[in-house]
Order: sequence, then C-alpha cells, then structure tokens
Amino acid sequence: MQYLYDDSGRRYLDAFAGIVTVSCGHCHPEILNAITEQSKLLQHATTIYLHHTIGDFAESLAAKMPGNLKVVYFVNSGSEANELAMMMARLYTGSLGMISLRNAYHGGSSSTLGLTALNTWKYPIPEGHVHHVMNPDPYRGAFGADAASYANDVQDHIDYGTSGKVAGFIAETMQGVGGAVELAPGYLKLVYDIIHKAGGVCIADEVQTGFGRTGSHYWGFETQGVIPDIVTMAKGIGNGLPLGAVVTTPEIASVLAQKIQFNTFGGNPVCSAGGLAVLRVLDKEKRQAHCADVGSHLLERLRFLMERHDIIGNVRGRGLMVGIELVTDRDNKTPAKAETAVVFEKLRELGVLVGKGGLHGNVFRIKPPMCFSKDDADFLVDALDYSLSKL
Repeated sequence: MQYLYDDSGRRYLDAFAGIVTVSCGHCHPEILNAITEQSKLLQHATTIYLHHTIGDFAESLAAKMPGNLKVVYFVNSGSEANELAMMMARLYTGSLGMISLRNAYHGGSSSTLGLTALNTWKYPIPEGHVHHVMNPDPYRGAFGADAASYANDVQDHIDYGTSGKVAGFIAETMQGVGGAVELAPGYLKLVYDIIHKAGGVCIADEVQTGFGRTGSHYWGFETQGVIPDIVTMAKGIGNGLPLGAVVTTPEIASVLAQKIQFNTFGGNPVCSAGGLAVLRVLDKEKRQAHCADVGSHLLERLRFLMERHDIIGNVRGRGLMVGIELVTDRDNKTPAKAETAVVFEKLRELGVLVGKGGLHGNVFRIKPPMCFSKDDADFLVDALDYSLSKL
C-alpha cells in the first residue's frame, strides 16, 4: 500500500508514489486480482479486435468527465497522451502554434519536450512551434497571484508571436515536476477565453492532478472552474500499469477518422482491466474525500513547521499534492539547492521517500499513494522537522 521494503526487509514510507503513479497503493489486492484474472484469459489483443474491457473502461472513464468530453483514446504514457492531444489540436484547428507555461513538464518525447519548459529536462533539439508564456506562480511569479496580468501575457504572445491564430494551449492545473505549483486562481478561465478567440483548443494535463488527488475535486481543472476541450491523463490512472488516455469531444475526435488511428498496446485487455479496477477502488474507498482530509492535516502541520524553520520558504498544495520549497533567504527566495539534497537523503535514512522538483531541485514533492494516513503524515512531518534541525 503506502509502504515499500528494501532487500534487507527495512520498511520505507512512500511519500512520492513512484512519481505520483501508485494512486491506490502498491500491490492493492483488488487491482492485482483484476490484472491477474484478465492475464489468465487474454493477455493481449490490439484495438483491431473489440474486447469488452476496453469498452467498459472507456465508458466508466467518460462518465467521470464533464461537458461533452465523451471520446476516449488509450495510450501507454503521459508523453504519448500529450503527443496525441497536440496532434489533434493541430489537425482540428489547421494551425501549428502551441502555447504552454514556463516551468511546465509535459513529457520526454521529442515533441512533448517542446511543450516542457524546464532546462533540466530539455535537450537542444527543435521545439516545433511552441511559445512558453509566463508562469502564473503565486509564490515566484512576477505578478504574484494576479491572474489577469498573466493572462495578458498570453494575449501578447498571440498578438506579437503568431499569425493571430493558434492550435492550442496546454497546462497542468498544478505543476508537478515544476514543484507542486498551483496556478493563480481564475487564470485558466481567462486564458481559455483568449485561446478560443484565437481559434485554438484548450488541453488540461491531468497526468498528476487527476483522479481525486487534489481532494477538493476529481479533476484538477475543476479547481479553476473550466471545462477543457481535451484532457490527458496517465500515472495514477493505472496504479503502476503503463497506461495513459486522451479524452475529447466527438467534434475534435472526428479529425482522426480521416486516417487509421492505432496503438499496439493502448487499451490492451490487462491494462484496461487494471484501469477499470483503479476507478472502482478510488470510488469504493472514497479516496478523494480521504485526500482532502489527510491533505488538510498535512498542510496544517507543515505550515506550523514553517514557523520553526526559516529555511522553509513556502508550503503549498491541495489534497495529497503538496510542495515544500526550501530557500536560504526568505526575502530573496534564494533556492536552497544543496540543503534540499542533504535533507532528501536524510529523510531516506529515516525511512521516508519523497520527491524533488522545481527548476533548482529545491522543492520537496509530497504526493503519496492516496491511502496515506494522518499517522503517516505525522511521521513524515516529524522526520522532516528532525532532518531540518540537524542541518
């Protein structure tokens, strides 16, 4: 579940869930059973043959979506999902230009690296008609939490850097690799209007924020009160299975009917059975409400810890998607990169596994399996308190 064991049998508290992937818990019995039983019957069939598991899974996933988001494509990863979404946006609009946020991460393939805007992940290859606009980061952003000013920057990019028409805009609602950065309130509503007026479509990257992790909502984009044209997801959708999905409207999906749309492994019976089991477990165990409850307890304790340790510059997040940013100077927000690396290893020695993020690697990413308890949260905070006091 939320624990891992090394080769000597020592237990670790997993507060990163295999990079925000193990949504229900490691080796969850119901999910394991679904995978095992399907593997005994039929391990692989491509989508050139209809298998009931892919239909059942697509139907259950579409039922979780608002508006007219009813057509589901299955792929194997978040990178593949964002590749497909970008291709659909370009085909549907007839434009090439994509807009993404600075500090964003959307994948490691050659095309999605263009959408990604963190130099630590990028290689010197062609970016391919991508504009990176200012990040609406309430902590580090130039305009604080002023969503309108950041939205004006998007309009400026369209006016000065494009023909006036764009293919689409993509954003995580809370930036994952970038360090659990929640976008300024109201930002997406303003930007979606701007993009639609420029003929583009709006893509929500829910690879890390989906399936109730934020606690307050099932999908991250709901926290901003918007309905995207395309939604991409992966990671927590399969609890560790190689699985991703793109959900869109029938109108946008129709562009792919011009040719054959095919993925050898996307929607295979085993991954579909596992993904369907994930949806059922999350509902049955009320994990969204659990994330809200445990997450608020964790954030409250971390904010109290911030009063004790000046090195904590910012505590942020929602549900069980939390970021702790370490700085050497609170006024200048100087990243405490070296100190973060030391504490990162100290926590591991104490039996707590966390993630690191942000451009400077100075943000602890706390995104555990969604069965994480208040006792686990207390242990994590106490371990962090001890580790910081030893710096």
